[in-house]
Amino acid sequence: MTYLSSVLMGILQGVAEFLPISSSGHLALFQRFFAVENYEETQMFFTVLLHLGTLISVFVYYWQDIWDMIREFFAFLGDLFGGRGRGRRSVAGPVPPARRLILLIVVGTLPLFAILPVKDLVEEAMGNAAFVSVALIATGFILFFSDRMARGRKDARNATMVDALLVGCAQALGTLPGISRSGSTISAGMLRGFDRTFAVRFSFLMSLPAVLGANILTLVDVIKEGAIDTSMLPVYLVGTAVAGVVGYFAIHLVNLLTNKGKFGAFAYYCWIMGAVSLVANFVVK
Repeated sequence: MTYLSSVLMGILQGVAEFLPISSSGHLALFQRFFAVENYEETQMFFTVLLHLGTLISVFVYYWQDIWDMIREFFAFLGDLFGGRGRGRRSVAGPVPPARRLILLIVVGTLPLFAILPVKDLVEEAMGNAAFVSVALIATGFILFFSDRMARGRKDARNATMVDALLVGCAQALGTLPGISRSGSTISAGMLRGFDRTFAVRFSFLMSLPAVLGANILTLVDVIKEGAIDTSMLPVYLVGTAVAGVVGYFAIHLVNLLTNKGKFGAFAYYCWIMGAVSLVANFVVK
């Protein structure tokens, strides 16, 4: 792998991770049609680093929300184990939004455990360009109908645990290469009546434990297989940094387009990309 291909894959990851066009699907197609060297090793270890880059961009963009949740987590522990009285929040009082957001994210993450038994099958699908192409076309339909949903008003104050669980099911579906995680979760949130800004915010904050957990599992597999080439680390880190920077601006763009009701416009891109790659898969040997 060269620095140029590392930068290109970093840009691709940064854009596709947050725009609803499936980063895993695009990386799989890029590796398939551009014949990236060390395919198996690149697919696993470099993909972990690329996701780390975009994970950092979520931390930076939503730092205030994350900080509020950290404070509320420790405040909850203080309420739970603190002495009676003295500054303790009444259990009968309303739950702070940041604390409810933690609970919503935890519930939304639960469906991912159902993917663990079939994790190997999901990883194998990365190498199937035809599957990825069809999944991209399916993503297009998800996005096309998302903007036709009524504008909701739910946020962290009144979204239910059932809402979070169903959005989490959409996130589990988004583990398939070609199915956009952000597209499916944001669309599911809007379907459940989320305010559009909150649908985006919840989707990206919910990605933190999901992406981190998936990367840890993949990294363990990589270490077991001894598939880390330390001599390529400088090349990999360049792509990781590019993914983080591009990802930050991609998050801003998704928020802008969703609020303007233009989220479904990505459907046409997914349809075209899916159709072209599906045809190319049978032409390119």
